[in-house]
Amino acid sequence: MSAHEQHDRVRQFTVAADDDGVRLDRWFKRHLPQVGFAIVSRWARTGQIRVDGKRADVADRLSAGQVLRVPPGGEAKPGGKLARPRRELSEEELALADSMVLTQDRAAIVLNKPPGLATQGGQGMKQHVDALLDAYAPEGPRPRLVHRLDKDTSGVLLIARTPGSAAFFSKRFSGRSAKKIYWALVVGVPQVQDGMIELPLAKQPGTGGEKMHVDEKEGQPARTRYRVLDRAGNRAAWVELHPQTGRTHQLRVHMAAIGHPIVGDGKYGGQDAFLTGTISRKMHLHARRLIIDHPDGAPLDVTAPLPEHFANSMEQLGFDEHDGAELPAAPPESTKQDEKRAAKAHAKQFRKERRGERRKRGDVEPARGKPGAKPGKPTRAAGKPGAKRPGPPKGRR
Repeated sequence: MSAHEQHDRVRQFTVAADDDGVRLDRWFKRHLPQVGFAIVSRWARTGQIRVDGKRADVADRLSAGQVLRVPPGGEAKPGGKLARPRRELSEEELALADSMVLTQDRAAIVLNKPPGLATQGGQGMKQHVDALLDAYAPEGPRPRLVHRLDKDTSGVLLIARTPGSAAFFSKRFSGRSAKKIYWALVVGVPQVQDGMIELPLAKQPGTGGEKMHVDEKEGQPARTRYRVLDRAGNRAAWVELHPQTGRTHQLRVHMAAIGHPIVGDGKYGGQDAFLTGTISRKMHLHARRLIIDHPDGAPLDVTAPLPEHFANSMEQLGFDEHDGAELPAAPPESTKQDEKRAAKAHAKQFRKERRGERRKRGDVEPARGKPGAKPGKPTRAAGKPGAKRPGPPKGRR
């Protein structure tokens, strides 16, 4: 029975796989949003809600396959909160929504977001991805955003088709198990070819939260691994970026902070972010690939083609996208032999530094007595305030 049917009789619903483990009150919020929490609580308290024939509490968690009995009534009162109405989309909006789809299944819709299209709306912004989501589900639950891309960043954007899959994917993003790989063109060439940027980020005061900056004292930890894939002399480089945290504008701030702003990112790179000649002034940052666990088992692995301006710039700079091997999720694990070699090298360097320190000490007495003896320790007088330093050894006056 559909949640949109008449409410003048007892209804029964079978708990779907996407709702496995969800609380009873959350199930109502997902499927019968017109029924308020107060009504759900009263129904549970008076035994009118039954799960497999047994009384249920609002905090009980449901299992897939269970049968939920819901009493009649519960419509929202005038002025009460109603489910969001479907918006009528134009032919142009439907065509745009369809053109962005890379792949889709029962749990997810994966888009290739074009540059210039915001993920969510803002003040005075009418066209954005969130406004187009009704195109992917004319009936049933409305698809949901589970992560974001900046307006001028293109590439892979994952949309959850159901509330259950939204919860599943959100956990993977928040738990950092989702692997996100970006491509960027940057001004100049980083000196370190494969490195890690660890700079804490915070909202820049006076920008209304619209701009971030490096803040060693108040910033939140942010880590980005990068690798230089190719270079065009000293003019520009093609880099692969792997964010290991998810701070706002993280990749853009980090690359600008090491002196290599993303091409076209005037917000963080100023005029230095633009290359002369025919290279586009649009931002060259692209969410190239996403690898994430899927509720049905096999991981979802999707790659997004480059937007036109990015592909043209690659060609003009002499870069071939087929040379872009993916960045590993983490540095390769070292073997025991590697660890032993590293420890030995560290110890050798430590001893070398210690020898240098001993040579520079001016308050160490030479050893007396046996020829070739090691330098002695500082005498007791050295270091005592007011104590007289002993004279030089005999025969050296």
